[in-house]
Amino acid sequence: MPGLVNPGTLWKVVRAGRPVTRLRATRDCLTAIRVHLCAAAAETGLLDVLAGGDATTADLTRRLGVVDEELLLAFLRVAASAGLVSGGEGRPWHLTGRGRAIVDDDLVRAAYEGFSGLHTAIYRDMASMLTGGQRRGDLAEHGALIARLSQGFEPLVMDMLTREVTERRPRRVLDIGCGSGLELAAVLEAAPAAHGVGVDVDSAAADLAERTLYERGLSGRSSVVRADVRESARTTGPLSEPFDLAVLANVIYYFPMAERVPLLRDVASLLAPGGLLFLVSTVATPQFFSRHFDLLLRSQEGQMEITDAAGLAGQLAEAGFRVDPPHPVAPGAPVVTITATRPG
Repeated sequence: MPGLVNPGTLWKVVRAGRPVTRLRATRDCLTAIRVHLCAAAAETGLLDVLAGGDATTADLTRRLGVVDEELLLAFLRVAASAGLVSGGEGRPWHLTGRGRAIVDDDLVRAAYEGFSGLHTAIYRDMASMLTGGQRRGDLAEHGALIARLSQGFEPLVMDMLTREVTERRPRRVLDIGCGSGLELAAVLEAAPAAHGVGVDVDSAAADLAERTLYERGLSGRSSVVRADVRESARTTGPLSEPFDLAVLANVIYYFPMAERVPLLRDVASLLAPGGLLFLVSTVATPQFFSRHFDLLLRSQEGQMEITDAAGLAGQLAEAGFRVDPPHPVAPGAPVVTITATRPG
């Protein structure tokens, strides 16, 4: 029958090389293409335009500022083949449910943007870096994206965090490296009488935090400081009074190993006696993402790396905290929470 593969030809394909390995490579490569396609569909504005309603190729050409309509049409056909859009062949283009999910869920969108660039560019640059080429500067260039991606961990730690807050009922809360502000918002919602201060050196991340607090009706009980917590003036302003609770979530590994104990001592000095530090961190394990994340950090300017949970607990103890045992946020996840108390 036409269209059927000749059995002899198929057998030659199976016997040639390692078919399972080749199939795996093909699958991985097609996945990589889809990730980059979704990121391009978001970054070009294509999905956002179609989220507002169906549009013809000519409409999209005009609204996206396209100068090569034939190239746009080829791009649209690829997006359609991946299920992000539908239409063409004389019909307007329409955003599918899969495409809308990228528009409607910022974590999904951030994942495609992050894993098409931030998390994979290190491997494209690896040969250069290994032979003395320039290290990456992702923290300075992609601070807001990193803050958006960190939202993926929030559901895993929020229950632990809000439980601590409910039990302690803090009056003043500090979120160091507040990122998108989700932890600070959760704390303030769990402690209705508390005032919160978020600190972040990245202005774009601080903007995200302010927007989160505003959208959740918490601006009146919070403030966001654009500063390094180690260098901020403490005699006046939001950091001048001691805090009952400090949150340090997915921040510690951005500091060189030699600076971590001094940083933790600075955090302790901002706490009232008996105050609690709630720390969240990715830690070193044999798990794939842990190894990848450690490499991502080591590829940056600034001598970054992750340590294991025991090493992290040891640094807290050296900084003067009374440290509770680390808790994995989920089985198999290389992320732990640690609570540590400043002695009274």
